[in-house]
Amino acid sequence: MSKLLLDVRGMAVSFGGVRAVDGLTFSVHEGEVLSVIGPNGAGKTSAFNCITGFYKPSAGSVSFDGTDITGKRPAVIAASGIARTFQNLRLFGDLTVLDNVRAGMHVRIRQNFLDAMLHTPRYRRGEDTAADEAHAWLDFVGMEYDRTAQIRNLPYGEQRRVEIARALARRPRMLLLDEPAAGLNHGEKEQLLGLMRRIAALGIAVVLIEHDMGLVMEVSERIVVLSYGKEIAEGTPAAIRSNPAVIEAYLGVEDEEPHAEAERIASETGSRGTAGVES
Repeated sequence: MSKLLLDVRGMAVSFGGVRAVDGLTFSVHEGEVLSVIGPNGAGKTSAFNCITGFYKPSAGSVSFDGTDITGKRPAVIAASGIARTFQNLRLFGDLTVLDNVRAGMHVRIRQNFLDAMLHTPRYRRGEDTAADEAHAWLDFVGMEYDRTAQIRNLPYGEQRRVEIARALARRPRMLLLDEPAAGLNHGEKEQLLGLMRRIAALGIAVVLIEHDMGLVMEVSERIVVLSYGKEIAEGTPAAIRSNPAVIEAYLGVEDEEPHAEAERIASETGSRGTAGVES
């Protein structure tokens, strides 16, 4: 068993009396790919926001590499080794591809105001090193477009690659991806699948929120399923695919029919390229 990185215990968060996350408990290990799935409103992104410090949990705890990070500021949590992407791209549209990735390194580049103003040798060395590493991460994610172009001029799928490259440039130990396949075509999804496997092979844990069930079933080692803020199932893709509670949460099947419905969904999600279950 690889080293335990993330340990979430009884995490909860409420908004105006609505329990968005209710007693969530799960763990993630180094180099593991774990997916968090569930219908819309299940609490998936709220859980991510609690882990990364954008929301403060009202109950429970979050620890990373043995350190309690519950309720800490996002910058502190990011510095601990957690990086993330968002449902909607948060790139700097007026900056170049290369500068967007270099922006992800600012917490690691040791420069001060005087260095930047005077363009000291330390400043120039830092800039050269950052550029080289940015190119290396862009190579890693398979980005082949002009890296001096403004990010807004790239196709959407390439912008997704740049966003992941920027997150990796922080040298995280765990990467949280919030619906990275949204808006991608079939070929781009296949490339994303390979990229996530390469990231995990580096020893970086990948935690994924995704609606494309074909992709989830193929890339995940374990899956956590949420419904109305509560965890209703956790296990391997094979176990989740045939779990009656999961089928009912997605499709609202009658109690006496879940096994038959589970078999149908299993057959649909058993091959790549199937449409994702809408959630």
